[in-house]
Amino acid sequence: MQKIYTSRQPYHKIWSRHLLFFLLPVFLLASCKKDKDTDPEEDKIISPTTGTRTQFTLDSIFLYSSQVYLWQDALPTYQDFDPRTRYGSITPELTAFKKELFDITQYKKNSSGIPFENPIGVGVSKYSNIEKGTAQSGSTAAIAATSSPILYQKTWQEGNQSIGYIALGSFPILSSCQAALDDSFATMAAFAPTNLIIDLRSNGGGYVETAKYLTDLIAPTSLNGKVMFTEQFNPIMREGKATILTRQVFLNEQGKTVSYQGRVATMADVNFSEQGTTKVFEKKGKLESVKNIYFIVTGRTASASELVISSLMPYFPVKLIGQKTYGKPVGFFAINIDQYKLYLASFLIRNANGWSDYFNGIPVDVNVTGVPSLPLGDPNEPYLAATLDLISGKVKSSTSARSATTQLTQTEQQEAVPYVPMIKRDLKLK
Repeated sequence: MQKIYTSRQPYHKIWSRHLLFFLLPVFLLASCKKDKDTDPEEDKIISPTTGTRTQFTLDSIFLYSSQVYLWQDALPTYQDFDPRTRYGSITPELTAFKKELFDITQYKKNSSGIPFENPIGVGVSKYSNIEKGTAQSGSTAAIAATSSPILYQKTWQEGNQSIGYIALGSFPILSSCQAALDDSFATMAAFAPTNLIIDLRSNGGGYVETAKYLTDLIAPTSLNGKVMFTEQFNPIMREGKATILTRQVFLNEQGKTVSYQGRVATMADVNFSEQGTTKVFEKKGKLESVKNIYFIVTGRTASASELVISSLMPYFPVKLIGQKTYGKPVGFFAINIDQYKLYLASFLIRNANGWSDYFNGIPVDVNVTGVPSLPLGDPNEPYLAATLDLISGKVKSSTSARSATTQLTQTEQQEAVPYVPMIKRDLKLK
């Protein structure tokens, strides 16, 4: 009789036995009688105890999805899905893994019968992904290493309107860009603009913590303590029953292991409840003057960029200029499986009004199309010019304002977005 590995076993024993497969979950087939103390939740994730490295990875992709994926409720059982038979003959192995993940993401459909992860290309899910390499505390090579995400900024007076403008190209890890953001908003605060233009037209997202920090720089002190957004995980995660996460080591924001209840903490020890994942405003910097916010966006505006927009909507008059955004109200944390890092859409972002329904993108108030030839910050650049017209009252919302030189369809813009998951690093233990 082979033994079932449950979350009650000492973590170091699981680690030592399965080091080769980087904490791959291994369980018995349903035909084997189970130990009396087996957790009912673990009965649902059952796979063979023998196999090749590729087979174990195929198993793991499905088994992690069955507990961690936001829409895990739509997935079949392991036996019905049978990943080894479906994908075991596909080569190279990364192609097999991507095909498996794509199929997993197509089960859950919206009220119109369209998958929430409606493909943006052949075999390419809208959100979830798997990459070669392992991650530490949610790090990813998909986000460019940079000391500053700021592409351009300026402040000026136009008639009776005071205006601040900042263009952000990404949301890199906060420690790499906090000083640059602080300096930028100190300059902004000294000018005290009432109208703030945030140009996110090419910002595909990045780290949740950096997006929150930016939002705290924008918001006034009067919003302190009010809900900014909530990260909603699936019921298994919220109730602390995702036992498979005992196979993932918890790392703090410095990338270090920590002790928890006399052992090394795992991701199963994280507080995924709504109370534990609700973020509130905590004012940063001295900018207090903003009354109106204008976002320049396109189909390349995604993820953490949309998080900032959504979070500010309940509290400010917010206008969007450009084209409908990408539509990614979901976030991730990295799951290490052998030589790969798996990004499953794991939590839904909801703002203070409970709104999260922008899977198809956030619509604009003033439409501007095309790719401009003028540089950022030029008042004649079509997107900025349309924004300035909106501020001055020359155009109203829902007006097709301007057209730039080169035209791209929404699909072309979405396909051009490099994969940048909205990554969560500020995980807290229970």
